[in-house]
Amino acid sequence: MRSASWEGLAQGVGEGTRGKMDQKDDRDKAISRRDMLRTLALGGLGVGAAGLASRGLRGAAGAVSVPSGWKEAMFYKRLDGLKIKCQICPKNCVVGEGERGFCGNKENRGGKYYTLVYGQAAALNIDPIEKKPLYHFLPASRAFSIGTAGCNMDCKDCQNWEISQVRPEQIRQPVSLPPKTIVSKAPQYGATVIAYTYNEPVVFYEYMHDTAKLARQHGLRSVMISNGYINREPMLELAPYLDAVKVDLKGFTDEFYRKYCLGTVEPVKETIKRVKALGKWLEIVYLVVPTLNDDLDMIGEMAAWLKRAVGAEVPLHFSRFRPQYRLKKLPPTPVSTLEQCRAVARGQGLKYVYIGNVQPGHSAEDTYCASCGKVVIGRYGYQILERHVKPNGACEFCGSKIPGVWS
Repeated sequence: MRSASWEGLAQGVGEGTRGKMDQKDDRDKAISRRDMLRTLALGGLGVGAAGLASRGLRGAAGAVSVPSGWKEAMFYKRLDGLKIKCQICPKNCVVGEGERGFCGNKENRGGKYYTLVYGQAAALNIDPIEKKPLYHFLPASRAFSIGTAGCNMDCKDCQNWEISQVRPEQIRQPVSLPPKTIVSKAPQYGATVIAYTYNEPVVFYEYMHDTAKLARQHGLRSVMISNGYINREPMLELAPYLDAVKVDLKGFTDEFYRKYCLGTVEPVKETIKRVKALGKWLEIVYLVVPTLNDDLDMIGEMAAWLKRAVGAEVPLHFSRFRPQYRLKKLPPTPVSTLEQCRAVARGQGLKYVYIGNVQPGHSAEDTYCASCGKVVIGRYGYQILERHVKPNGACEFCGSKIPGVWS
């Protein structure tokens, strides 16, 4: 199998096999999401350099051997007996010598914690920003999108489980992509934004942090596409280098999070409030899963909380579930259910509520001015058909402010 190449990326970009499907944009054709996964030879148990060092290799003098390419992790605490406590996310894993945390891509070697995926991309693509989805952030811009192996949740409906639920050794042909390469290459492919996405970027925090910091120095924007499961201090450290954050609010109860994601909801809610308080552009996605998190009373509670916590102008996307991973027996979400969820959220006062992962052309993928009601961003899937928002965010029809980042 061939590995991903810059030559392949240079041909254009792909639409992907998830999200709003069955659409084509002649401008964006290179590596489709499925082709990209195939190209990177995911699956199997091909062991690369990281796999050679899965347990404590020591030299003759007892010194701990660490492979080149491993980078010491940020935000962890050393404990007695060569143990460490990871402090990146709310799982706060306590990890013994030679062991790994929940995410599977960091290892304790001699009482120091190392990330195994720094500069090692398991997935990459040039995506329209609308695919993230970010609808109020630089419409029609292109995002240089990267992901690695691992995640700090295990969602039963994960669309990218091929990389999120594997260890680095299971990525047979990772692409060496250090931060300086990303920053230098992104503009060559028309990308003005770097997106940390596909798997959970919190688990490749160091890679994301250094890339976003360097990108800021070179005039590139950075967006984190996240489940929001991150502790306060790491979020505060990262925030100066981010321009937008999309948070997946997967449900609105701890019961749902514990059973279907192996997480809890309160840390996600805290991240949502923190991102807003830090002044970063924020959008929320709620994947509506039939019979599991589609109760309209709960949707109403969630929308009311969002209005109180971060305001009525934060965009909310209701996304359609499609059977996959470990929830293959459930049916796809009826579009009518999404429409009902949207109506409930709007009834709670949210001004910008969207429907996603449906056939292109639905009226709920457009942006409407909350004052005059006219379409200010007309979309067909990921394509922008019309735009009536001035660079300063003013509606071209009535002059009212449309919240977002428009230039």
